Amino acid sequence: MATQIPAWLKEMVARNKAALRTQAAISAQHGLDRSALHTVCVEAKCPNRGECLNCGDATFMILGGICTRGCKFCAVTKQKPLPPDESEPEKIAQTVKEWHIRYAVLTSPTRDDLPDGGAAHFARVMQAITALNPTGQTEPLVPDFRGRKEDVQTVLSARPAVLAHNIETVPQLYAGVRVGADYRRSLDLLAYSKTVAPQVFTKSGLMLGLGESETQVKHTLQDLRAAGVDLVTIGQYLAPSRNHHPVLRYAEPAEYKMWQEYALEIGFAAAACGPLVRSSYRAGALYKEALLNRKIQLPKAAKQV
Repeated sequence: MATQIPAWLKEMVARNKAALRTQAAISAQHGLDRSALHTVCVEAKCPNRGECLNCGDATFMILGGICTRGCKFCAVTKQKPLPPDESEPEKIAQTVKEWHIRYAVLTSPTRDDLPDGGAAHFARVMQAITALNPTGQTEPLVPDFRGRKEDVQTVLSARPAVLAHNIETVPQLYAGVRVGADYRRSLDLLAYSKTVAPQVFTKSGLMLGLGESETQVKHTLQDLRAAGVDLVTIGQYLAPSRNHHPVLRYAEPAEYKMWQEYALEIGFAAAACGPLVRSSYRAGALYKEALLNRKIQLPKAAKQV
């Protein structure tokens, strides 16, 4: 049975919804509508979309808004997807330029229907962004590509600043929560990226409230570090509807502070932990923090994030 959402969290969500009514957020949404672009902000019902749109930031969802898997926590539509939009790379690149975005996050639904899982399309979008915005940075948040290493290499060939792939939850919950996914396969993808492109930061994220224990979360973070992951995000799971996996627990703010401290203690370069934190939340700022913590000289683009 789902537990009741606490009043303090309701207030946080309400503040972000109010931000959707500001002129900046409305203007940003109109721009997306004109370009017929998908964003994870809308498709996944992200609780931060008011805040992010208000500051002219968004995470672009490429390869359509339909997923070929059926994870129990996700709001993205599950149907037969359409072919990739060949004009999408140029549309997104132009939008990034018009919005003066310095750090663009790209994600997608899982596309098991495509031979390469959409890897080449990821690369084309990143290359188009870089061509129009040579000082900008990109962060692809990729699916698991069924474990195909050549697809990971295709994405890395476009030279992202960060390669992200979410572990989502602890391994003990995968069978009931992450349909079609495999915990070890996800860890191997992240480890492989770090092996073949050590200069590219790797990033992952997980949710609290699906039924995990503190010990299980700790072991998952340790597994991510063992795979060489540099950045991590932890946020509260919020069920998109009554038909999705119920929220079994709401973590208090103090717990997120504890996880943030623990993540840095075991060697993550940067961590973002909080009730409404999502994997793409303030991604550019987290990347910049990781560079500073690793004492790596900031690229010109990163200084402007």
